[in-house]
Amino acid sequence: MVDVLSQNEIDALLAALSSGEMDAEELKKEETQKKIRSYDFKRAVRFSKDHIRSLTRIHENFARFLTTYFSAQLRTFVQINVVQVEQLPYDEFIRSIPKMTILNIFEAEPLEGRMVLEVHPNVAFAMLDRLLGGVGAAPSKIGSLTEIETIIMERIFSRAFESLQEAWKTIIDINPRMEGLETNPQFMQIVSPNETIALISLSTKIGDTSGMINLCIPHVVIEPIMPKLSVHHWFVSQKKNRAPEEIDALQHRVNRAKLPIVAELGESQISVKEFLGLQIGDVISLNKQVEDGLAIRVGNRLKYIGSPGMTRDRVAVQIDEIVSEGVEELDE
Repeated sequence: MVDVLSQNEIDALLAALSSGEMDAEELKKEETQKKIRSYDFKRAVRFSKDHIRSLTRIHENFARFLTTYFSAQLRTFVQINVVQVEQLPYDEFIRSIPKMTILNIFEAEPLEGRMVLEVHPNVAFAMLDRLLGGVGAAPSKIGSLTEIETIIMERIFSRAFESLQEAWKTIIDINPRMEGLETNPQFMQIVSPNETIALISLSTKIGDTSGMINLCIPHVVIEPIMPKLSVHHWFVSQKKNRAPEEIDALQHRVNRAKLPIVAELGESQISVKEFLGLQIGDVISLNKQVEDGLAIRVGNRLKYIGSPGMTRDRVAVQIDEIVSEGVEELDE
C-alpha cells in the first residue's frame, strides 16, 4: 500500500531539501534499495479491501432489516448501524468480548461451518425486559440466564436471522439456522484460535440503552463464495439476462393486452337544469366543427387524429394523423 503524504509533511520535506538537512541523492539510493515489510502470520490478511467494502454493503442492509424487525417486536425505538468491518484472529475476538455475553451460534446452509452473533448483555437484557413488559432498561447487575429467559432469547434471535438471509440474497441464498446459545465465550470454539474472521460491529440503541452486536464470520466459512464479493461480480450480477422463451412469452402477452380506444366527437358544457330538461330530439352543440379532426385516445393519452365515417353499415373512425410523442393537445 502506498503511503500518501499530507500537505504539512510535503512542506517539511521540501524545507529540509532546500536547507540541506536532507540529501536528494540519499533519497534516490533508499528508493533503489529493496524494501522489506513485516508480516504477522498470526494476523493473516485474507479479506481484501474489495471484500471488506462488499461485506459492509451487505451488512448495512442487514442493520436496516434488523432495525425494522426489533422495532416491531419490541414496540419501541431501535436504531442499529454498522460501525466497523474488520478482519482479525478468532482468538482476539474472543478476548475482546465480555466474559458474560449472549452468543448465538448458527449455521447458514449451503455454507459449511458455524458463525456467531454476539449480543452485548446490556442490549440483550434490555430486549428481554421489553418483551416481558418492562420499559427496556438494562439491569445494573448481569446474571446468568434462567431457562425461560434462554428460550425467549433463542426465539427472538432465531427470527432475526431472517434479516441476515434477506441481506445476503444478492450474493447467495442462505438458510441460517440457530444451533445453540452460549453465555461464556470460553466454551465456544467454532474455529482454531489463529483463524482469520470478518467481524461486523453494529452499534445498537434500544430506548436509552446502547451496546454492540457483533457478527463473527470465519474466513473458512465464506471462502467458497469470496469471488462473489468482488465489485465486478456485484455489478455484473445486477444484470439479469432473460431467456429467449421468456422474452417471447412476454411479447405474446403484451400483444394480447386490450387497450381502450376512444374517439371524441367533441365536448359541451350545460347546466344541471338543462341536463334534467333534456328530451328526445334535443340537439347539444359541441365545441368542434364538422370538418375538424377527432381526437383519438388510447387509454388517457392522445395518439391519433381521425375523421368519422361508415364501413359495412357500422360507425367507424379513419386514422388521418399520428400524434408525435411529447406533443400536447392544444385547447380549442
